[in-house]
Amino acid sequence: MTPLPSLRQLRYLVELAERLNFRAAAEACFVTQSTLSAGLKELESALGVQLVERSTRTVRLTAAGEEIVRRARALIAEAEDLVSAARSQREPMSGRMRLGVIPTIAPFVLPRILPTLRKRYPKLRLHLREDLTDRLLERLRAGTLDFALIALPYDTGDLTLRPLFKDEFWFVALADDAMAKSKAVRVESLDVRDIVLLEEGHCLREHALEACGRQDRRPESAVEATSLPTLLQMVEGGLGVTLLPEIALKAGILNGTQLVARPFSRGTPSRTLALAARPTSGRVAELDVLAGVIEQCAAPKVPAPHRAVQGAKQRGRG
Repeated sequence: MTPLPSLRQLRYLVELAERLNFRAAAEACFVTQSTLSAGLKELESALGVQLVERSTRTVRLTAAGEEIVRRARALIAEAEDLVSAARSQREPMSGRMRLGVIPTIAPFVLPRILPTLRKRYPKLRLHLREDLTDRLLERLRAGTLDFALIALPYDTGDLTLRPLFKDEFWFVALADDAMAKSKAVRVESLDVRDIVLLEEGHCLREHALEACGRQDRRPESAVEATSLPTLLQMVEGGLGVTLLPEIALKAGILNGTQLVARPFSRGTPSRTLALAARPTSGRVAELDVLAGVIEQCAAPKVPAPHRAVQGAKQRGRG
């Protein structure tokens, strides 16, 4: 019978591929460096191919090693899904749940849902990771995340999606901006050259460009921010205007600034918050449970046409 590699050996290889350092990989696997090295040599012997190039200064994967790592990630994810499926059958919403959230959602939704999750599911241990959409989906496919809370539209391939709710964009500018003096802004009047955007990699950037009818890349000289707080500082400094999602406004992101927010008069641009999961995940049954908590605690409660206009004078959390 052909000897098969163990999941432990495959995990050793994956951790080494991510860190390219034997000591760091061993620490990540909670084993000694000699144990990890021996396990990798056993794996190479079982497969009959060299996977790692070793020298006194560098560690790199061979071409065969890179291919085995790709397949190993999928096998480990399948094995973890198997364990999760068994656990969720015994007791749903318990044990470790790894949730990834994008930066333009995390600070506005997590504070609303975490207290409810802790109260309803005391045996649930939620592990959170904030990152950009593409990196979260990569981790989701690799099995190091169970779910990802993202914003659509976004190409998610074959992942399972559970749309949650629509999050409308508002126009944000200094109070003395000509467009901000209106009670509502016409989306057609937006000039993409005046809009301060997040840097490439943030899906909020693409959503804002799409709202302006532009999906091409901005000129290199355009003003871009690395985070929402920096973006607001740029707008408050007179560098332009921007678009912000409603969940950020309801969380009071404009409090203490000289900025105001105005709704759009028609054709309101928006994004849709959604949960993503692997279709093979053993926790797919819990997708609806988690989605229900998010919808209950974070979704807008009042229809858009009747919401009050946000402004710099507003105080407190929405």
